[in-house]
Parts: sequence; structure tokens; C-alpha cells
Amino acid sequence: MKKKIITVILFFMSITCVNADVKRIVSGNENAKITIIAYESLTCSHCADFHKDVYPKLKKEYIDTGLAKIEFRHFPLDVAALNASKIAQCKEDESLEILKSLYKNQQAWVKGNTVEAINSNLKKFIEKEGFKVNFEKCINNKEIENFILNDRIEGSKNFKVNATPTIIINNKKFEKSLNYKNLKKTLEKLI
Repeated sequence: MKKKIITVILFFMSITCVNADVKRIVSGNENAKITIIAYESLTCSHCADFHKDVYPKLKKEYIDTGLAKIEFRHFPLDVAALNASKIAQCKEDESLEILKSLYKNQQAWVKGNTVEAINSNLKKFIEKEGFKVNFEKCINNKEIENFILNDRIEGSKNFKVNATPTIIINNKKFEKSLNYKNLKKTLEKLI
């Protein structure tokens, strides 16, 4: 029994330690008064809607003005989302652009009856969009995979995330219906 417990502890410690070089996908002023955390899955249609309908307004009024920053954290709901997260996370200088493109064009790459078929569509999509990513290297990168899975574990543990998107504002779970009007009301109280 002790051996199993020690193995589990070492596993979680290795996830935390391995991720030291992987950077979060963040938009906005690092020292902003308001920190928004968005737990998302790249195959989630509601997450794509958030990026299409809410994020542009949020970016214009709060992020670009320096009032808030947003951290995109991974909460993959399936293997396709996990692999897409690896691709988005793999190229740090383009991570935010890749993430936005994957959400904007979700239906273009989330096709197929198998993980292999979806990966093939994802690879074609990334190439078509002009992102220079070593697809196989990114998909097989254990450090990035552990970073993504650790996001999911921390989200469940620290914020009781069980659906996507889940928004955290200054370490408090946003419990209202996720639309810009509700989000703005909450943010205005924090300024």
C-alpha cells in the first residue's frame, strides 16, 4: 500500500517538475489588476463560441487597456482536444494565434471517427494556416502533455472545474451564465 501511495505522489511531483519550461498562453498586461483564467477544451463548441462572441469584446475593453489579463488553461475533454492543445502549446511565439485559429475554424479540423483521422485533419489544417510546427514532435512531447494534463488536474482540484469553458476571475469561479454582459458586470466591480 505504501509503495502505491509513493508511486502516485512521485507521479504528480514529476508532472509538476517537468513543466518548468512550458509557458502559459496569456494575453494582456502581466501586472493587470484582474486575472481571468479560462479553462477550455479545443473540441468544445461553447469554448469556440466564447472565442468568437465574448473574447474579442473582453480583449478590446479590458485586456488591451491593461485592466485585465487572461490565461488560457487546458481542460481537454477528449484525445482530439489534448492533441490540439499540444499543437497550440508547442510553439510559444505563436501559441495564442494557433489557439485562436483552432477555435475560429474548429469545424475544419474536428472531423473523423478515429483519433488518427482527427490528427490527420489537424495536421492538414495547421499546415494550411501556415503555422510552422513539427507536428509529430509536438504530438509526442511528454513535457507539454504533462503540462496540459496538470492544468486539468489543477482545475478540477482547485476550482472544481467540471465543464468547459469555466472562467475564474481573481481566483473565484464565475458562476453566472457566460456572456459578455454578465462578465462585464463582474469585471466592473473589480476595477
